[in-house]
Amino acid sequence: MGRSLRVALLSYRSKPHGGGQGVYVRALSRELRDLGHRVEVFSGQPYPELDDGVPLTRVPSLDLYREPDPFRTPRPGEFRGPVDVLEWATMCTAGFPEPLTFSLRAARLLGRRTADFDVVHDNQSLGYGLLQLRRCGLPTVATVHHPIAIDRDLELAAATGLRRRLTLRRWYAFTAMQGRVARRLDGLTTVSESSRQDIERHLGVPAGGVQVVPVGIDPDVFRPPGADVVRDPAGIVVTTSADVPLKGLVHLLEALAKLRTERDVRLTVVGTARPGGPAALALDRLGLGDAVRFTGPVPTDELVRLLQTATVVAVPSLYEGFSLPAVEAMACGTPLVTTDAGALPEVVGSHAGVQVPAGDVGRLAEALQLVLDHPSLQEQLGRAGRARVLGAYTWRRTAERSAEWYADVLDRTRGRATPGSAPC
Repeated sequence: MGRSLRVALLSYRSKPHGGGQGVYVRALSRELRDLGHRVEVFSGQPYPELDDGVPLTRVPSLDLYREPDPFRTPRPGEFRGPVDVLEWATMCTAGFPEPLTFSLRAARLLGRRTADFDVVHDNQSLGYGLLQLRRCGLPTVATVHHPIAIDRDLELAAATGLRRRLTLRRWYAFTAMQGRVARRLDGLTTVSESSRQDIERHLGVPAGGVQVVPVGIDPDVFRPPGADVVRDPAGIVVTTSADVPLKGLVHLLEALAKLRTERDVRLTVVGTARPGGPAALALDRLGLGDAVRFTGPVPTDELVRLLQTATVVAVPSLYEGFSLPAVEAMACGTPLVTTDAGALPEVVGSHAGVQVPAGDVGRLAEALQLVLDHPSLQEQLGRAGRARVLGAYTWRRTAERSAEWYADVLDRTRGRATPGSAPC
């Protein structure tokens, strides 16, 4: 191992269970620590759960989107300065402020501590505050899991009504900032070759300047079931971080309705259906209330249990920059049915899952039925998935490659202004 590095790891929100940001921050910080590096996490709400030995610096926001009162009205005493006013005003005008306002708050905190860190690693806020840190002499890099402009384009394609489309464009206005910032940082990493090409297309950063560092899992936690665990022969699981068109959940529900005409089958959704959202409307339209269970966010041990007891895991997404849920299922030896969207073919390979065209409900239903009907295929896919994860997708390997990337960035930026030499 090379020299020990001092890393500030930034995440504008780090939900511990559900979604990928909190999982990424916890796992990467832990593994970097175990490799001998000093990592401090800076996060806005919701705050992450971190392992012992990884300090957390809280970067509090107005927390305007917290459950159970999203889009809330803060009390006057909650406003602490101009950034809070900016956050509130942006939300009131249908924008999404968190990437920008988090980066400004983090820059203010880190600007007082430039001598404490060798590198700042941002987890996809890509806010203007990161450029302030570069001006202070702090090498600043970022992970882009995938360009958020892809989410925007898919939601716009699914939206109906001029007002809804205008509101969505305003909500996603921060993506223009992210493109400007990404092109000026000291380095970018992403999680797949597919995402690297998308970053060039949507953010204007040449693919050759983006390092691919896949994310992973802990194979001792996500593992095949023991002999005492029995898989549910009619059980399908899907993990979705948000009830949005990108995740293809409505297509899966429509495929489930087709299967239900011929067999008993049950779907567990690790996630939440938004009231009045696409999934909730589809459930009512398809009459699937008794066949689908939404768990909400679950702790890791419960997620592992769900994956171990399912017969098949579905990933029906219209796009994935990587798909950690696919890797988690593979690690548990659970067969996959996935679409061919984004990085899924790259991540899953040709032996761990059955692949169907994205958005094709009929093919999705056929693939699920194929796996449900053939125990020998289930065993074959499960073994291949576990082997693929052990060879390529562990958090330790992610941390090793991230540390190598940091060292390369520091070598390239050597000779630039040193931290603390410029006013912050």
